[in-house]
Amino acid sequence: MKRKLKKSWKIIFGIAITLVVIPLVLFTLIHFVPKPPVGDVEYARLAISQASSNSADIYSKTLFREAKSFYDSAMIYWKRENKKFVYFRNYDSVSRFAAISAKKAEQAMENSRISTTNLKIKLKQKIESLNDISSQIAQMFTSYPLSSNIRNRISGGNMFLKEAEVAYSRGQYLQSNKKMTEAEYLLTDSYQTATNNLKEYFTSYPVWRKWVENAINESRQNRSYSIIVDKYSRKCVVYFSGEKKYVYDVELGKNWVGDKKVKGDHATPEGTYRIVKKFDSNKTKYFKALLLDYPNDNDKAEFRRRIANGQLPPSAKIGGLIEIHGNGGKGIDWTEGCIALSDSEMAVIYKIAREGTPVTIVGSMVDLKQVLD
Repeated sequence: MKRKLKKSWKIIFGIAITLVVIPLVLFTLIHFVPKPPVGDVEYARLAISQASSNSADIYSKTLFREAKSFYDSAMIYWKRENKKFVYFRNYDSVSRFAAISAKKAEQAMENSRISTTNLKIKLKQKIESLNDISSQIAQMFTSYPLSSNIRNRISGGNMFLKEAEVAYSRGQYLQSNKKMTEAEYLLTDSYQTATNNLKEYFTSYPVWRKWVENAINESRQNRSYSIIVDKYSRKCVVYFSGEKKYVYDVELGKNWVGDKKVKGDHATPEGTYRIVKKFDSNKTKYFKALLLDYPNDNDKAEFRRRIANGQLPPSAKIGGLIEIHGNGGKGIDWTEGCIALSDSEMAVIYKIAREGTPVTIVGSMVDLKQVLD
């Protein structure tokens, strides 16, 4: 009996030991199995995703590319370790590459934020600068007879500028910068070309100033009317006794820059003239008209000089019939070289003008500095 009891205890003890040891062994085996760094890899993946959402792939390309490269390396090492026997696996390289990937992704995101901010500021400044140039072009050269090529370049520059502004408003800063570069090239180049042309034209200002001074002095001394046409500002200024009395808008020949050289060039002449004839409404198609003594002796001498120098062909004609007349107010330069006013303003000029009234036509009554300011 005692022997049976002792045997039963041995069995029970063995079972108990087995129930304790086996779970302990299983726990030990499971506990010491190398665990893949799921958290590290997931953190790196999220960091890359955030960096991409913040356009790091655009504004911090190198760091973002490195972050992805290290992430890919982590995944490669992970797959490689998973092929090994479970207890021989080592995920240290996976963790290390994942950590480097996350760090570079965070740096890329920060760099992208800084780059975006800097680019945004730079673009805003450039937009303001180019809009200023565009406004100056519109103010100075809208009515200035530039070549069709320059006009097209200005139009193209303004189009690119508007597209750059739209891209900027949408946060598409690289696209905006690309459009801005095109706009800057076209607008600044066109502005410089037009300004150089204007500067060349204004080299005649000392002569114009002298003509204007003489016209005002004559008006003052004779207590009479004197008409001055400022082509650049599109103004007809009437003086009486040396004092400014009327200022009217005018329209000119479409190629008004410079002096008139030849018949049919659509240029308004520059010089000192006199009214030689008045045409009432029934004598002209332009409401009323005042005929000038163009070409005068100076114009004829200059015309002959240009032919002699080969600047004009021998067959060229000097032209004539330059008038101050009505039918203006169109808002564009349209005459063949004449000076057009609105009918109501022409009626005033016609009433005060006499045969012999001086008419001085200049490029500008003010110097280039005042024009550019």
